[in-house]
Amino acid sequence: MSKLTVAGEVFTEVVLEVFRINGLALEAGDALTEPLGLSSARWQVLGVVDHEPAPVANVARIMGLARQSVQQTADALERDGFIEYTENPHHRRAKLITMTPRGREALRKVEARQAAWANQLAAKLDAKTLRAVAEGLRQVRQCIEEAAAPTTDNRSGGTR
Repeated sequence: MSKLTVAGEVFTEVVLEVFRINGLALEAGDALTEPLGLSSARWQVLGVVDHEPAPVANVARIMGLARQSVQQTADALERDGFIEYTENPHHRRAKLITMTPRGREALRKVEARQAAWANQLAAKLDAKTLRAVAEGLRQVRQCIEEAAAPTTDNRSGGTR
């Protein structure tokens, strides 16, 4: 059994703190979006397709989620009139998620609520520290992405 190095212990602390923050951020997101008939998950989908219509698989990839969970969220958004599925000129079966005017209006209201919330919390923290945290988390994410990416193993001729 491997034992954690000092750096490994600190890395584990960072990951656990990210898990805790993620849970709190999702709760806060649900509180910000609930009055508008949304949730954190619905908000994320709307945020992706706000830039341009996209198929479910692309939205899932961007968000780092399973396609099936994004499909369920998109279907609920469609039922409630926030998005619609439109023809995809690049793929017959993979429809595009397209924002409706109702979805765009709800997203703008959530963005305003989020800005007020972020400004309120950020006022209690040092901007320089926040920048350093953001950069550190980017480096951690990149390290995890690199470790997860398949690489060519020259010795065996296969991929990891």
